[in-house]
Amino acid sequence: MTERLRVATFNLENLDDKLGQKPSFEARAALMRPQLVRLDADVLCLQEIHAQEAANGDGRELAALRKLLEGTPYEDYEIASTTGEDGAPLPQRNLVILSHPKIVERNQYLHHFSPPPLYQLVTADPPANKPEEMRAERPLLHARIELGGDRMLDVVNVHLKSRLPTTIPGQKLPAPREFAWKSASGWAEGFFVSSMRRVGQALETRMLVDDLFNDDQNALIAVCGDFNADTDDVPLQAIRGDVESTENMDLSHQVLVPCEKSIPEPARYSYLYHGKGQMIDHVLVSRSLLEFYRGSEIHNELLHDENVAFATDEKYPESDHALVVAHFELPTNSS
Repeated sequence: MTERLRVATFNLENLDDKLGQKPSFEARAALMRPQLVRLDADVLCLQEIHAQEAANGDGRELAALRKLLEGTPYEDYEIASTTGEDGAPLPQRNLVILSHPKIVERNQYLHHFSPPPLYQLVTADPPANKPEEMRAERPLLHARIELGGDRMLDVVNVHLKSRLPTTIPGQKLPAPREFAWKSASGWAEGFFVSSMRRVGQALETRMLVDDLFNDDQNALIAVCGDFNADTDDVPLQAIRGDVESTENMDLSHQVLVPCEKSIPEPARYSYLYHGKGQMIDHVLVSRSLLEFYRGSEIHNELLHDENVAFATDEKYPESDHALVVAHFELPTNSS
């Protein structure tokens, strides 16, 4: 006898319920609810969930997300989310883990394992006179989930820094060309700073994974989310920890494996950029969990290329990311 486990990730692209937003929440929800139902996930990692003011005026809550989940199987799932210092969800771009099995532990990490690097901008105008901390924009979200047979599943939800260059003071043109750069060097430094932040988050993710393996070398681990990096890009290499990279066979049990590798390459993409498919949303699993792996799906049939389709701020109601799910079958008599 086996017990199924479907672990999935989905970037909902700025889920909110603001008055007058276009497209409206209702238009988005009408298309995204069927996507979520089709996903049929037991554990679902979500990114870019905005919080709203609580109905009683006290703090913030994930009202738009709960409204989206109404009438779906996820409505009664347990939930873990990132929070601010006040204990309420962050105003924007929260990470959320929904789980049908019980969540027994929740943690979030922001420069807990690795401090932010210090860097002095070289193209800033006026010139920077000292190094500054290049802090990550979003924490990591970790949930420990209770499976059958005394097993625990460690799920880490990530959203690494985007590939968009970080704004460098004095290096952007004034309105109405505020998105244009004054110099190629300024753009290059902005791109470098974003890359540094993205790889820094990858380092912290890898250190968290190593910490979980230090507690249990056979830990069942799934690292999911929007990595803003393809399978062989540096951030993914850092998190995967392949033996070919470390050149240390003693670390082979700590390797994380991208589940999408079992999908034929022509269909292996979760994002379209100028007509080119990119795999930037991943489910990475430990070898101990890979033993029970049965296959993956990328729901990219209706994926839009917003970078080409629109030269305005008008957006499709759907997310510009595809849903990714990995399927496992665990023996029920395991302990």
